[in-house]
Amino acid sequence: MIIKNKAVTEGDWTVLRLNEGDAPESAEVPAGKVIVPLKVWQAQRDTLQKRTELGVWLNSDERAEDLQHDLARFAVIAVNFPKFADGRGYSIAYRLRVRLGYRGELRAIGDVLRDQIFYLQRVGFDAFEPRADKDIHEALKGLSDFSLTYQASADQATPLFRRVSRGGGL
Repeated sequence: MIIKNKAVTEGDWTVLRLNEGDAPESAEVPAGKVIVPLKVWQAQRDTLQKRTELGVWLNSDERAEDLQHDLARFAVIAVNFPKFADGRGYSIAYRLRVRLGYRGELRAIGDVLRDQIFYLQRVGFDAFEPRADKDIHEALKGLSDFSLTYQASADQATPLFRRVSRGGGL
């Protein structure tokens, strides 16, 4: 189960994770909708680019710019949060959406918690795969923690002071 477009839904993509010591060049990519690690995409690009249903995921220590010439190939890009205290994934998502113009599904995977989901949405995520030990319906409530935002971000390009009309005069 994932949260996508502000609703709980069945996730139909498989996230391929390599075991320690596995070589990206020889990783077996199963048939179907698969989200592969960036290193697997880079190592097997010639073979994988023929597939129509392929996604890629980045670790928090990888760069969004490594995908800038391939963004249109991916229906989904995921960003892995290895632990909730690692905020580098927020910057990756913002760069994908705002600087690189990615418009496909952007999914947060890994150690994704309810308290983060509202802020993850602000930087451009539209799909969330919370940790398996967390209640997904409770996590969904995180998207409505706040009704108003002040700052501009990927989900609202105009800051509040430009969105409100100020009546009156001097």
